Amino acid sequence: MGEVNLVDVSKSFAVKVGGKVQSVRALDRINFTVHDREIVALTGPSGCGKTTALRIVMGLEAASSGRVMIGSREISGCGYDRGIVFQHAELLPWLTALQNVMFGLEMKGMRGGELRDSAESYLDLVGLKDSANRRPHQLSGGMKQRVGIARALAIDPEVLLMDEPFGALDAQTREGLQSELLRIHQRTGKTILFVTHDIDEAVLLADRVVVMRSGTVQEITEVKLGELRNDPGELRGTKEFAEIRHTLWHALHGRSTTRH
Repeated sequence: MGEVNLVDVSKSFAVKVGGKVQSVRALDRINFTVHDREIVALTGPSGCGKTTALRIVMGLEAASSGRVMIGSREISGCGYDRGIVFQHAELLPWLTALQNVMFGLEMKGMRGGELRDSAESYLDLVGLKDSANRRPHQLSGGMKQRVGIARALAIDPEVLLMDEPFGALDAQTREGLQSELLRIHQRTGKTILFVTHDIDEAVLLADRVVVMRSGTVQEITEVKLGELRNDPGELRGTKEFAEIRHTLWHALHGRSTTRH
């Protein structure tokens, strides 16, 4: 099961200010759940702790206290049950697109023809089958992110984590990849937790949006758009989209209008 549970998760950092060491709390006992096959967005102002929370779920950082559960298992570091996509694809420049996807599978222990076949199938899933032999410098920004998504999905994680995955892209490419992510989610059914500063993106993609502020969960908004998501381009112009966006805007600016 790809359910994620954060239970009373806190994170503190030691920083030196004026010659004295002070403790700064980045997360303060946050609690929320990402249900199996659900897409949940983390949003909030810069410095609110959303990326720290994501990195703790991935196992890239340890919580100071509290627990993170994947299904019934408490995590204690990185694992193949989780895959991550960063804001920049971070591809290995000396490898082709196909070899970058194969790299994660090799680390997992896959070998032989199965390795290549699996990597090719995930490149096909993100629409890059014909670009398998290109190196990163021969790919556009959007194509690099597609390779990053394919690489993360190829290890067959229970949970896909994404940190501002489309934030560095131009508006048109970003919209295209947002639609692509919805299509991939329909195909794979992966549980997805992603960080975004973009309210429209959160409404467009997420089943629920967790609004954070100052290291705490301020509000959780349910996004009920159903079949309207079948046409993301039209969705942005609907009354339902505008109403949920308005709710989130108020939550982000400290004006509670909780929706359940």
